[in-house]
Amino acid sequence: MRDLGAGFSYLIKGQRWVARHGRWFGFGLIPGLITLVVYAGALIGLGYGADDLVAWATPFAADWSSPWLGLLRTTLTVLVFALGLFLAVITFTAVTLLVGQPFYESLSEEVDRTEGGEVPESGLPLWRELWISARDSIRILVRVTLYAVLLFALGFIPVVGQTVVPVIGFCVTGYFLAEELTAVALQRRGMVLADRLVLLRGRRMLILGFGVPLGLAFLVPFVAVFLMPGAVAGATLLARDLVAPPADDEDVSPSPYSVNTD
Repeated sequence: MRDLGAGFSYLIKGQRWVARHGRWFGFGLIPGLITLVVYAGALIGLGYGADDLVAWATPFAADWSSPWLGLLRTTLTVLVFALGLFLAVITFTAVTLLVGQPFYESLSEEVDRTEGGEVPESGLPLWRELWISARDSIRILVRVTLYAVLLFALGFIPVVGQTVVPVIGFCVTGYFLAEELTAVALQRRGMVLADRLVLLRGRRMLILGFGVPLGLAFLVPFVAVFLMPGAVAGATLLARDLVAPPADDEDVSPSPYSVNTD
């Protein structure tokens, strides 16, 4: 429980950081606004076309009598739109980070700079950073899609599907949301996806404390756009502490993911 509270505190710290640095807040809004317009158009299109898609996919039910035909297709239309909305929430951060890679890299570096200490730089050309981000985002999206399909199927189980499954779904969303956000800072520190996942699994409750409230907030229309700059700032602060070497008076072995400051 202590780590859950600590994770949430990083989310608050990130929002406070951008509130104190208004120019960077406006700078960090640009990628989210671009992605929001694209996603809004896609969801509106899905809303108008979901019933036609369901009708095309269920020709076997065309001769069913009322009310069974309407009940089947209405239920499936709602499920298709709900799945689309779920995938939109899951992928919004990944797409926004990809679109805003140069923006968020600069924002994350500024957070490191204002907080003191080393300001790591990847040293890679922009096209290479974009390729790595896209590749890692696809890998994460594949994992999330597998979870989404499994949870979607479990959602039909009475009681459990309406209570336990949504909670697990929000935890999955929050965990991978935190991974995508901390990747901005950790990638600059030379950590590949596999190492980042190992690092985050070691502090799972801390990561959930950061990601789950953010995932819930992202369900509110337009909120994700305005929280993204602070979320990136908070994830950078979180990443700094995750890779920080232990204090000299702590009898703990150095983390294999600590930044070498030599």
